[in-house]
Amino acid sequence: MMNEEIFLCSICNINSGTCNEDCKFCSQSVRYKADIARYKQKPMDAILQEAITARDNGALGFCLVTADKGITDKTLKFVCDVAKEVTKVAPELRLIACNGTATVEQLLVLKDAGIKAYNHNLETSRGFYPQICTTHPWDERYETCQNVNEAGLVLITGGIFGLGETQEDRISMLEALNSLNPTSVPINFYHHNEALELQPNPLSVDEALELVKLTRETIPNAQRIMVAGGRELMFGQRQEEIFAYGANSIVIGNYLTTNGRVMSKDLEMLKSLNLEVAKKVK
Repeated sequence: MMNEEIFLCSICNINSGTCNEDCKFCSQSVRYKADIARYKQKPMDAILQEAITARDNGALGFCLVTADKGITDKTLKFVCDVAKEVTKVAPELRLIACNGTATVEQLLVLKDAGIKAYNHNLETSRGFYPQICTTHPWDERYETCQNVNEAGLVLITGGIFGLGETQEDRISMLEALNSLNPTSVPINFYHHNEALELQPNPLSVDEALELVKLTRETIPNAQRIMVAGGRELMFGQRQEEIFAYGANSIVIGNYLTTNGRVMSKDLEMLKSLNLEVAKKVK
């Protein structure tokens, strides 16, 4: 099934590389000393310029990401300040926050500041999770997603394929995601960094496409199945095939610590497939 409207989202890393957790797939952890940009707060002018560029290239979603386990008082204030300023310059954007574990009370504060959706990924199955992270439990991630639903924000939650998990782990994760009734499910494909302990992503393009299809089949009520991090590296010249396998959303531009391709290339790809860019959130 080919979707006719594709929802575009852009990510803004407003705080980078400062996390103390030990997630083995993440170059933002200070433990692995990956060669990435690290900063406490991105300058507001730079954030606003990214928002305008994203909007001008067709993005509807704009995600404000911070690199910590959860929301501190300082993070909460910064994200709220950014949300209010972005709304002034690009009111068309649907603001998403991705700030780690969060309480209902914190999520309600974000909601009041203009945040419409919250992204918190389960990453992998409950059973495999201790293999990739030991500093906080999977159950805490699941609970944050429940809190998002309770706070009345749109829930965005997904995971990563290619971490060394089994097919049973993938099915288990997808079933857990489905139980949370998310609106959008971002699927990431592990992008290896030599500073990290994990082995490179073992998936073939055909296997990855089948996982996009499996995600759509396992979470049928999700409005959007998004292929996010690792898309360019995983699919290469076959990126356009993801839409035939059930994806109807992509991230355009750069990711958190890795570069995506030039936004215009993705717009050209969609045009060549006769796919429209979604102009509003359904």
